Amino acid sequence: MDENKNNYVFGLDIGTRSLVGTVGYLTDKTFNVIAMAVKEHETRAMLDGQIHDIETVGNSIRSLKEELEKKAGIELTDVCIAAAGRVLRTVTVHVESSLQREARVSGEDVYTLDMLAVEKAHNMVNSSKTREHFFCVGYSPVKYYLDDNELINITEHKGKKMGVDMLATFLPEDVVDGLYSAVEIAGLKVLNLTLEPIAAINVAIPENFRMLNIAMVDVGAGTSDISITRDGSIVAYGMIPQAGDELTEIISKEYLVDFATADRIKIEASKKKVIQFKDIMGIKQKVTKADIEKLTEPIVKKITKEIADKIIELNGGNSVSAVFVVGGGGRIHGFTDSLAEYLSISKERVAVRGEEVLHDVRFRDDITITKDSLIVTPIGICISYYLQTNNFIFVNFNGKRIKMYNNNRLNVVSVALMAGFPNSSLFPKRGKELVYYVDGQKRMLRGEIGDSCIITLNGKPADINSEVSANDKIVIKESTSGKDAELTLAKLPEIKGTINIIINGKEVPCPKLVAVNGELKSEYYSIQNNDKIEFLKSYSLKQLIEYADLNPKMNTVRVNNEEASEYTTVYENFTVTYESMTEENGDEY
Repeated sequence: MDENKNNYVFGLDIGTRSLVGTVGYLTDKTFNVIAMAVKEHETRAMLDGQIHDIETVGNSIRSLKEELEKKAGIELTDVCIAAAGRVLRTVTVHVESSLQREARVSGEDVYTLDMLAVEKAHNMVNSSKTREHFFCVGYSPVKYYLDDNELINITEHKGKKMGVDMLATFLPEDVVDGLYSAVEIAGLKVLNLTLEPIAAINVAIPENFRMLNIAMVDVGAGTSDISITRDGSIVAYGMIPQAGDELTEIISKEYLVDFATADRIKIEASKKKVIQFKDIMGIKQKVTKADIEKLTEPIVKKITKEIADKIIELNGGNSVSAVFVVGGGGRIHGFTDSLAEYLSISKERVAVRGEEVLHDVRFRDDITITKDSLIVTPIGICISYYLQTNNFIFVNFNGKRIKMYNNNRLNVVSVALMAGFPNSSLFPKRGKELVYYVDGQKRMLRGEIGDSCIITLNGKPADINSEVSANDKIVIKESTSGKDAELTLAKLPEIKGTINIIINGKEVPCPKLVAVNGELKSEYYSIQNNDKIEFLKSYSLKQLIEYADLNPKMNTVRVNNEEASEYTTVYENFTVTYESMTEENGDEY
């Protein structure tokens, strides 16, 4: 298999009680396993699916890695891992986006729609009152819509509006950091991170089964992770912090043995009729399979009742049609029967999934590991890598180290948004607009456009769509605002033209008078926001005398042949006649 060496993937299931490592490669639709190994935790370094002792788990991972390297004959540097759903946050959102005209939906359109939904879900989770910061570790489109009509696939269809119902899952930063730190201690780099229920469902429930309303339960040592499928999609994720360790603890207390011995008793009770052990006092004891089953029965009922309640809750208040169980915890006597009872479905519709779902998995001849429900999730972790690359990378943004969820299509703008860089600072900004009113009609003048932001990626010019990889260095100089809108009265089109008045038989063109907020202003006046501008269609006689620099005898001034005062209104084409005053007759008017 040396020709496939460059395509090998290393999947690691970091469980509460043990580590399971798988090395293999994908050809066509078959996953080929070339090495597998299992290592029990020497101490309770993990509880309920979360790492408590990072260094101890890291050293165990290193030991497992070295064993797999010997079996596979290769050096392992990268690893795919999965996180348990102990502190999982799940959000379902709906987003819509308009299409330009009535265009065909492209794959890029669908991707953009998906990212809008993930961003909305991300904002919802991280806007809560808790101080924890959450990372998206998986998302699944539940339904797509085109012009409000539900479709399985909207690509290449024509429409005006598209929408999606998106199920997005999130984990707290400290959980992700714990997994990454343990892996780094082992000298490995995370190639892909997914969720354990996502990994398991990729193997246990093929896509052609997902039209059915099925639940998958991954029963580990610390948690029971749940996934629900319906109408071709994964519609819900959930978990309860109850699993195999609850049974081990009751055995430990009942028979006065340490946790490791109790776990061995639990496992052997599924295979042997009589189990022998020493308690903490060194006394040899024997118990029967029936004794263990009787002791654990109340705990099994308690756990299965909680799982059933969670399934019904996730499924909208209804039971499911069938349940597939994976993981070691689900193999305990009475587990599937009790779960079926609490779900009110027949016992035949709750089944442990093992070798029968591994028909697309081929094992190298020298692999002797048992092909059962325990290895469904480890193999699913490997397969998840090929289905979707979900991992976290670090990039440097404006001198700050940023952790990013990598969907394999990261660009500068997604890093900027994650870093909290204002969206408005990425694009040129206009100066303030100017709103004013001319003869009662509202008008608006936009401010000038500023300069675009300046982006460099690893010291070279780039733009907001430039692709980003691990350890890239991004520097963005904020965009600038343009000048605020400015306008004088002289630039208004209405100011052109004149009011023509006939004075002593001669036509005199007079400029239009302009009132701003009730006060006359010159053409050089700079318009202010919300100014009320009115172009006057007349002069008062006093204004006309001042403009035309007339020197009339006021008792001789007539407008349209009628006696006039300084308050008489003079309109277009009106006639004004008067006799001039002389210096001998007194002061000017």
